[in-house]
Order: sequence, then structure tokens, then C-alpha cells
Amino acid sequence: MSQDHIKILTVNKKARFNYFIEDEFEAGIVLKGTEVKSLRDGRVNLTDSYAAIRKGEVFLYQLHIGAYPFAHYDNHTPLRPRKLLLHKQEIKRLYGKINEKGFSMIPLKVYFKGGKVKIAIGLAKGKRKYDKREAIKRRDAKKDLDRMKKEY
Repeated sequence: MSQDHIKILTVNKKARFNYFIEDEFEAGIVLKGTEVKSLRDGRVNLTDSYAAIRKGEVFLYQLHIGAYPFAHYDNHTPLRPRKLLLHKQEIKRLYGKINEKGFSMIPLKVYFKGGKVKIAIGLAKGKRKYDKREAIKRRDAKKDLDRMKKEY
């Protein structure tokens, strides 16, 4: 039983607030060398990024990986589309869900697992405004309860 060391680089906190996450997939990602070095420095932002299926392959759009400052030439473009590595069965399943039920694919977190960059992709359905209000009410009630417990 080998234990893979996991180092989380970034988490998309808004994803769980704006979407119901139905299922999660772990995917590899095709990167250039300067992108990996930038990721090791923590220069990554998941805000407004999404995944889509094009010609039977999954691509990640709007993932911002900052330029590596020590690369003098051949530096990467920060917002280029990046290919995700998934099994064919997973891609078929995702394709069926997205087309028939109105789901979308949202990246949840980027992390290193055993020295390789991985992305957790969530099969998500958008929340309505009243769902978000409900989540805010629950969070505020929990904060009040915790505050009351600390007082006593």
C-alpha cells in the first residue's frame, strides 16, 4: 500500500457555493515545463475556469497559471486551453451527463499527487438564488452556535 503525498495548490471555494457538486473526477493535465515550475511557486488561479469536451477530449479553459519569472524564452501563455487526461469511459459518462441533464464541469482543486499535477473536476449543476440564500442562512446559524458555545 503506497501512500501518495498530496500537496494542495489551490481550491475553488466559490464552486461549492455556486453549484451542487454531483460527482468528482481526478484528472491529469498536460503542461509545459514552465507551467509546472509556476505551479510549484503557487502561481495558479481557478476563478472562472471550466472544462469542456471538444472532439472526444476534455479541455480546461480560463485556468490562469502565471508566467515563470526565471524563464527567459519559451514561457507559456497564462490562459491557454489545457488538455485533461481522463479514461475514455469517464469522458463518455461526462459527455452523456452534460448533454442530457444540463450539468457543467467545474475544476474544484489543483494539487500535486505523487509528484504529478492533478485536477479534481466536479460534475456540477448551478444553484438558484434561493439555494444560495439557504446556504448563507445555515452558515450564519452555525457561526452563531459556535459563538454561543465559546461563551459558555
